[in-house]
Amino acid sequence: MCADIVNPKIIIICGPTALGKTSTAINLSRTFNGEIIGADSMQIYRYMDIGTAKPTTDEQSRVAHHMIDLINPGEHFDARQFAEMADEKIMKLYARNVTPFVVGGTGLYIKALVNGLFTAGRTDIRVRERLQEQARIYGSDFLHQRLSRHDPDTAARIHPNDSYRIVRALEVYALTGTTITEFQREHGFKDNRFRALKIGLNINREVLYDRINHRVDAMIEAGFLNEVKGLLDMGYSDDLKSMQSIGYRHLVDFIKGRCSWDEAIRTLKRDTRRYAKRQLTWFKADPEIVWREPGQLIEIQRLIKKFLQAE
Repeated sequence: MCADIVNPKIIIICGPTALGKTSTAINLSRTFNGEIIGADSMQIYRYMDIGTAKPTTDEQSRVAHHMIDLINPGEHFDARQFAEMADEKIMKLYARNVTPFVVGGTGLYIKALVNGLFTAGRTDIRVRERLQEQARIYGSDFLHQRLSRHDPDTAARIHPNDSYRIVRALEVYALTGTTITEFQREHGFKDNRFRALKIGLNINREVLYDRINHRVDAMIEAGFLNEVKGLLDMGYSDDLKSMQSIGYRHLVDFIKGRCSWDEAIRTLKRDTRRYAKRQLTWFKADPEIVWREPGQLIEIQRLIKKFLQAE
């Protein structure tokens, strides 16, 4: 993190998937001389464009975007790295008198940036390799069940196929006897780094779910299946953290013959709706978030103007 004592003002646009956060943020950025810091744990990956709803070339030409296309799908990236890199970007924008708009639906990334991260214990390569070997032999669901016994709160936030995060949580517990959940509670995310106006976008749940279903259909129409086939052809394994994400794992299951096309699309839509519900649960727990509908652009502009003009 930068050592500068200045606490720049930032605008956060957050909320569940498929709400139009990108288009809203582009309009706001153009109004307030802003640039966009992406806060999406999937848009950091190169070659994963359609399934992550990455800003299009046209959208990126209208307003500068940062923190997308950072790494290849097989590389590691976490919230701490995001916070450090996004912090540096924000300070550079601040020096140019540009308003930073932090935009995305990955709540942990946003929290890590604004409030800092806890120290989740030490690491031990031998313990990690042993857990990874167990995941290969018995499957990630086997380790997820073990995690549920030790740390049910963390297990509830991690998909049973997300072997990377399951192994990390079990590694921390094995080395410290303390769960990641307990580390988080002890830390409390109290180290305010920025002065942030947090705007959450939301709409009626049934309307949101309908938009999610239509977005999935649009992704398929745009060539999502070929994108996933291309990643597999490039040698990216289907057990990578990136390839286990929503959409990619569903289409991989179809490609590998593990389910029918109709089943892949049905479960993709269902799991995306469930993900949106989890996102809302996360963001609703933050009392600092001001909630508005995407169409309330004039009202959102008033909020931002008042925030930026205040001393």
